Amino acid sequence: MYPMDLKQIIATVQDDFQAVDHEVLRMLDSRVPLIEKIAEYIISSGGKRLRPLIVLLVAKASGYQGNKHIKLATLIEFIHTATLLHDDVVDTSDLRRGRPTANAKWGNAPSVLVGDFLYSRAFENLVHVGDMDIMATISKATSIIAEGEVLQLINVGKPETTEEDYLKVIHGKTATLFEASSLGASFLGGTNPELQDSMQIYGLELGMAFQIIDDVLDYIGNADELGKNVGDDLAEGKPTLPLIKAMEFGSPEQRSLIADAISNANRDHLEPIVSAVRDSGALEYCIELAETKSKNAIRHLMVMPASIYRDCLESIAHIAVQRKN
Repeated sequence: MYPMDLKQIIATVQDDFQAVDHEVLRMLDSRVPLIEKIAEYIISSGGKRLRPLIVLLVAKASGYQGNKHIKLATLIEFIHTATLLHDDVVDTSDLRRGRPTANAKWGNAPSVLVGDFLYSRAFENLVHVGDMDIMATISKATSIIAEGEVLQLINVGKPETTEEDYLKVIHGKTATLFEASSLGASFLGGTNPELQDSMQIYGLELGMAFQIIDDVLDYIGNADELGKNVGDDLAEGKPTLPLIKAMEFGSPEQRSLIADAISNANRDHLEPIVSAVRDSGALEYCIELAETKSKNAIRHLMVMPASIYRDCLESIAHIAVQRKN
């Protein structure tokens, strides 16, 4: 039966998923029309909403019967959206999910400030959840996410970045919010330390796998499916894992070419660099690493009782490494 597709997974929590949509719209209410306009633009831009979906599924799989998981899922989506707004400004991106970024349409200053608004609204919702363990988890996560973004910024233009450096970055900037989603939701289901530890690892490993594949897709996807241009990370001088491993596995000439492109943040020699990444075995290495992390995530689901919700969480771990966009 695995993996179920995303539509099938959402169908298992359809009412809750729609409740999150309603809560998102309610929480976007502002006296400043531009805030609503920008926030609605990016939130409605076609994202998968995997993180709030994970919240709903973990809560259900843990036996939770209340409705605080709706607020938790909503605030997770707000934090994620805030990071996207800030990321696009930092990266000077002009395309996300096939549409112009908010900063491309309205400018950097409004994008940063609306991101701040979403962060604030997320913590406003967190107060209403009213669980100190969840509050500690989300508060810590936002700090780690910021650290991950700064680490990535430090590594820009540095071809000497190692795989360990890269993993630290994606742990912070991507995997931490997945981890907070699954761990936070597990607290709603009661006091089961084994379950909570397992859900923390599930989210972390899932998030790591998701980001590794995201970076792989930068070299094997197409712009229409990805909503961004192939080689965008290279143009920003980001030493992602496919580039790091291509320098390790490739010829001296390929290593020099990639290192120069990272140092100067350019796509002038994109075609031979993409060929080097594809031919060196770098992508196969990255995919294998992502699959290992996905399998570890699935293994940690086994502490949960069997249910359709656990099946859905397992399917999400498969989707994370099999997706094309």
